[in-house]
Amino acid sequence: MGSNSHVGRRDLIKRAVALGLISVPTVSALSACASGGDDDNGGGAKGDKTDKNPLGVDKNAELEVLMFDGGFGTKYVDDDATAYQKNFGKVKTGSTEKIQSKVQGRMAAGDPPDLINNSGDEAMDVPALITQQQLADLTPLLDAPSIDDPNKTVRETLRDGTVEMGQYGDEKVYRMNIAYSVFGLWYSQKLLDDNGWEYPKTWDDMLAICADAKKQNIAGFAYTGVYPQYLGFSMLPMIGKVGGAEVLDAIDNLEPNAWKHDAVKGVMEAHYELYDKGYVLKNSPGKTHTDVQTDWTERGNCIFIPNGSWVENESKDTTPPDFQMTVAPSPNLDSSDAMPFETIWAQAGEPFIVPAKGKNSVGAMEFLRNMLSKKSAAGFTELVSSLACVEGSEEGLQLGTGLTTAVGLLDGAGENFLNPRFPDWYPTPYREKIVFVWGDMMKGGIKPAEAIDKIQGIADETAQDDSITKYKH
Repeated sequence: MGSNSHVGRRDLIKRAVALGLISVPTVSALSACASGGDDDNGGGAKGDKTDKNPLGVDKNAELEVLMFDGGFGTKYVDDDATAYQKNFGKVKTGSTEKIQSKVQGRMAAGDPPDLINNSGDEAMDVPALITQQQLADLTPLLDAPSIDDPNKTVRETLRDGTVEMGQYGDEKVYRMNIAYSVFGLWYSQKLLDDNGWEYPKTWDDMLAICADAKKQNIAGFAYTGVYPQYLGFSMLPMIGKVGGAEVLDAIDNLEPNAWKHDAVKGVMEAHYELYDKGYVLKNSPGKTHTDVQTDWTERGNCIFIPNGSWVENESKDTTPPDFQMTVAPSPNLDSSDAMPFETIWAQAGEPFIVPAKGKNSVGAMEFLRNMLSKKSAAGFTELVSSLACVEGSEEGLQLGTGLTTAVGLLDGAGENFLNPRFPDWYPTPYREKIVFVWGDMMKGGIKPAEAIDKIQGIADETAQDDSITKYKH
């Protein structure tokens, strides 16, 4: 995308915010204001501020960075660590696939790493950490001069929506996302072309392709039963398309019976029909995301999988050279849908947090400042095949087919962006309860009506739990 298209997109998303398609959260009047501890800027060592050290890093203080070793791997921070050590001091890096297990005890003991890549299935509950005053406010980082242009703040270099994804009820920012993910249904364009199929824009078209594929012993749809949150990448944007962004807002706001809206019913019944007609990959309930992705890429056992734009990198070792990995929006239910086919869910992801009680919180923000330079962001995109949150950082790069089509979806969506916040406002009930109801439904354990009742019950419990801070659009 050229620079002019980026300017246009920025204006479009601002209009989308005004229309309510992308919403900035405000905390409920009944919710307590949470602070990041001390002066909200983190604790630990501090040095003198200069033009070359605008945040005031203590160059004698060691920095500890803990990475999540998942779809993006950890190599993308190697250059950032080298740059930091050259200018500021020693960096100690570590990695794990289970962030919460690795670090929760250290957080409670007041001895956390300085910078944590809080991602994966065991990501820590950010709203809970905010309530416990465990996280530093990253506003100093956002207001610091960017590395590329000292006349611009870091905030001014980021894609629209990036800052808002780190906000939980006020102007403070408690997490910094470095990737920009596009969600949808992923498929092999070669497989579709070889069979004379066109990507389905309606659910009837989806069912027709799945029926044809079944005759060839190919599953039309696959999901990861071990981590059923991937189903949300198909269901949530489709709910918004069918009923409008206000349906997702009502779900986010924990409004009574929000999950019983006709749009939710229609989308869940449509997905259940995939199971009922035998179009779902066998043994999906017992498969991890990598199992399903290998069935999809290497074995050609299924056509469509719900996923995010990190999948191109995560599946690179099993993807044939001529696979032509592609992403598209979820189909419309029918012509009466509130939003057009081009509507997508895209948002900043892959979050980093700075514990308020870290020994070198200022150094952690400086590390992030380097990660949010165009050079570092471009290196991230080249290495892991994902867009970065730095505006224009992918320009001039040779992108894979998956990321190329993801960029095309961003351009083609116009003002039609969705940004459901329930998954990150209420991560525990979502990840540990709601998504498993979806998974149970997709294996035939329960029918859509019962699934909807269960999910609404979970939402009601969340709304009534005074220990959970509530947020509203």
